[in-house]
Amino acid sequence: MQRTLVLLKPDAVQRRLAGAILSRFEAKGLRLVGLKLVQADRALAEKHYAVHAGKPFYESLLSFLTSGPTIALVLEGREAVTVVRSMMGATDGAKSAPGTIRGDYALSVQNNLIHGSDSPENAATEIALWFTQAELLGYALCDASWVS
Repeated sequence: MQRTLVLLKPDAVQRRLAGAILSRFEAKGLRLVGLKLVQADRALAEKHYAVHAGKPFYESLLSFLTSGPTIALVLEGREAVTVVRSMMGATDGAKSAPGTIRGDYALSVQNNLIHGSDSPENAATEIALWFTQAELLGYALCDASWVS
């Protein structure tokens, strides 16, 4: 099973969309293995967005991620990275397909509600930034044989 990091960014929390978004992942069959409400500080934001350092939008990314609470979660399932990315939709909410999270709830490029790891390798790195091993739980779902 593959794991991926998902962040419900400050705009998702402020707009009270966390439950609606999380329910989509659960209905799809992904298993929740970590969940917490976090107020990201600048150091965490810098580590998370290190790949964008030096780009014109870097400072605004940091400012946005640290502007309010973020819900960090780890989802697990078959092809979890690809499944989550597909469900999120295109980065620009105005260009994202209806039926995707951003297509249904977002208009902005930056305030686009959600982050999902873009590869299994980056997922492992990002999960380690946001969670300790002790915060991730393994358990069996009673319906697992019906989902995957």
